[in-house]
Amino acid sequence: MRRAVIAFTAFLGGLIFLLAGPAHAGPADCQGLRGTLKLQGQPVNGAKITVTTESGQPVKEVTTNAQGTWDVQVDKPGQYKVTLDLGTLPQNAQLRGGNNVRTPTVYEGNCSTVLFAIQPKTAPGQQPQDSGESSFWAQAAQLTFEGLNLGLIIALAALGLSLIYGTTGLTNFAHGELVTLGAILAYAFNVGFGLHLIPAAVIAVVVAGALGYGQDRLFWGQLRRRGTGTIAMMIISIGVALFMRYVFLIFFGGQNEAFAQYTAQPGVDVGPISAAPKNFVAMGIELAVLVIVGFALLRTRTGKAARAVSDNPALAASSGINVDRVIRIIWTLGGAIAALAGIMLGLSQNLKYTMGQDVLLLIFAGVTLGGLGTAFGALVGSLVVGLFVQVSTLWVPPELKSVGALAVLIIVLLVRPQGILGRRERIG
Repeated sequence: MRRAVIAFTAFLGGLIFLLAGPAHAGPADCQGLRGTLKLQGQPVNGAKITVTTESGQPVKEVTTNAQGTWDVQVDKPGQYKVTLDLGTLPQNAQLRGGNNVRTPTVYEGNCSTVLFAIQPKTAPGQQPQDSGESSFWAQAAQLTFEGLNLGLIIALAALGLSLIYGTTGLTNFAHGELVTLGAILAYAFNVGFGLHLIPAAVIAVVVAGALGYGQDRLFWGQLRRRGTGTIAMMIISIGVALFMRYVFLIFFGGQNEAFAQYTAQPGVDVGPISAAPKNFVAMGIELAVLVIVGFALLRTRTGKAARAVSDNPALAASSGINVDRVIRIIWTLGGAIAALAGIMLGLSQNLKYTMGQDVLLLIFAGVTLGGLGTAFGALVGSLVVGLFVQVSTLWVPPELKSVGALAVLIIVLLVRPQGILGRRERIG
């Protein structure tokens, strides 16, 4: 087991290093807004950008330079309004989607990258007919990409939750705090100890895995041995979640923070999709980890033992399987994967002490939709939830996107109560 953990850690570190490449971090004293305008790979020079406060007070007007970049420093953190003057774009260029206003948030000591997707202007005769439809499909493609990114992050967290439920029957409401723990540990090693984010992330995943092992050995395992019921343990997990959340508040604080690297990257256009390079790298890492864990469950002795314990713990024990050992391995793996999900979530947004709580409902939705206790069901259900949450904003306000995902969950469970990949169980 020790060799397997070392090998997995080395592989994960090497994979992150190979995929991540050089970091695009802004200066340490940067506090402001920046961006890059390009048309088919060529910089757009002379485009005017106007920055105001949220209330409309002017901050600064700038124009893009010969490299297509612009930069505005601000005095204090907060939400700002960034407007691109469409009249200053080249005659053959237009803004994809037509919305020339962005409302980014600047956090203390950090730069916020503002993305405007520029594309060639269509023929005058086609503009009125095709602009609405092309804009809709471009937005749909962008939201689908963002939905896959969110779905893979949810899948990482849901995988650990589903494995723990499958082997112990525990519905762990403190799993969201394990997600937050991974992000905060990586932040502590990255910003507090000055390590680069890549080794900081690897160390955070290993430490979180060790803490997951310690949780089961010192706490949950003791409750199981005393015969505590699953309902009582579920209620205890709510208390654990509250305790951990306010410990994070005490030591991390209530403010939003960001990692020292990969926070300010210029956008990359891939067809109709525009995203920072870190998003593509993160999705590659998430897919790789999910494939490795799935292969381990199907092909390794420990994975087969975990599936046997999930099917029937008593029969697995009578067959010579050390059930407690398997459960501790699952807790270790679940804690490590949840930590990795927290790091990836922290890369796509800023860190805060409630970040795990904010996605916990979506994690449960993904696990339940895919089928409780099934690892591959958690993956499928999480992808469905992530896609629906993002794509639904084409028709519903963004504030209601999570409600739509839960509506889909209810509808699917009414038709198929065991979930997408779950098995029917006879009751009575």
